[in-house]
Order: sequence, then structure tokens, then C-alpha cells
Amino acid sequence: MKSREINSLFKNLSKVIKNPKTDLSYKNKFTLLVSVVLSAQCTDVNVNNVTKNLYKKYNKPQHFVKLGRKRIEVLIKKINFFRNKAKSVYLLSKKLIEKYNSEVPKNFEKLIDLPGVGRKTASVVLNEGFGMPTIAVDTHVFRVSNRTGLAIGKNPDEVQKNLYKIVPKKYQKKAGHTLLLHGRHTCKARTPSCKTCVIIKFCKYKNKELS
Repeated sequence: MKSREINSLFKNLSKVIKNPKTDLSYKNKFTLLVSVVLSAQCTDVNVNNVTKNLYKKYNKPQHFVKLGRKRIEVLIKKINFFRNKAKSVYLLSKKLIEKYNSEVPKNFEKLIDLPGVGRKTASVVLNEGFGMPTIAVDTHVFRVSNRTGLAIGKNPDEVQKNLYKIVPKKYQKKAGHTLLLHGRHTCKARTPSCKTCVIIKFCKYKNKELS
């Protein structure tokens, strides 16, 4: 995709997605990190339903270490893969206390070194929590990037690297959430709303629904 087309694509998206941000609810950078870890293969709505009362009482690494894994499991049992996620939340809380004075590090490599934290989670935390121009690639961003030809890749890491190369600097901070929301609400996996898509002219998807 040419530079002119890329600018036009993000300009069109920004007209309909004016304030893109995460749908996850959180109280501080630590609870943001926990929520993103919990959201893997789970809807933001489900995570918010579980954490809305949880964070009123437990919102620091010390709280979750004191709770222990088994108690965390009980508190988040309505979330998919709650046992593995409880383990991650407990261990990352412990590591934040021991290594980072209970603070969430503002560093990509340090974040992905935390238990249960991958590239997508680290990118979301840096972008949403610290205002950095990182781009998290989830299934929606991956789909939109490939369908439009914006950033073609066989896996999320490839797409992320290509997005960093081509997304204009002025759009980079909001690019991830913008593409995510477009994929979630318009460029859906099975039934894309092609007739209302504002970037349809850039789409290379073979199964477009235009009739």
C-alpha cells in the first residue's frame, strides 16, 4: 500500500472512530496489566464483570500475593482459563514487588519478562497506561491488516513489525485500537459489514459482501 493510501485509510477511520481506547476497566497501571492478562481468549465485557468488584478491594501487587493463587482462582473463576491466569497474576505480582518496587515497568523487554505477559499485552499496557505509540496486534488487528494489505504477515509478530514500518507517526499512538475496533465492529471475521466500511476501497478481501 502506498504512503498516500495509508494516510487516507487512517484518516477515514479516524472520522468514525474518534477516541479509540481499550474497553477494559482499570484503576491504575497494575490493574490495567492484570486486566489485559485476564482478557486473553476472553471478552472485555466478561473481564470487566469480574474485576469491577475485585479492584475495589484488590488493586496492588501486594494484595494479590497475599491472596495467593487458590484464592485468586476463586475470585476470577468466571474467566476462561482462570487457573493459568491466576498463576500468572500471582507470579507477576510477586515479581513486580521483588524486582520493580511494585511498579509496572515502562519498558517492553521488562514487561514481556513478567509471567503471563506476551508482546500483545506489553504493547497494550505501554500504549494505554503510558501513552506510548505501541501497536498491539490481536486477532482483529491481524485480520484488518491482512485483508486491506496494510501490513501483510503470517503471524501477529510479522504484522506488528510491518505496521511499525508503515503507519504514519501521527497515527501510530491510536493505530492499534483504531484497527482493533474496526475489526471488532465492522471488519468482522465471518460477517463483515462491507457496505458500511469506510475503507472498503482499500480492501483486498476476496469474500467482500457488497450486494
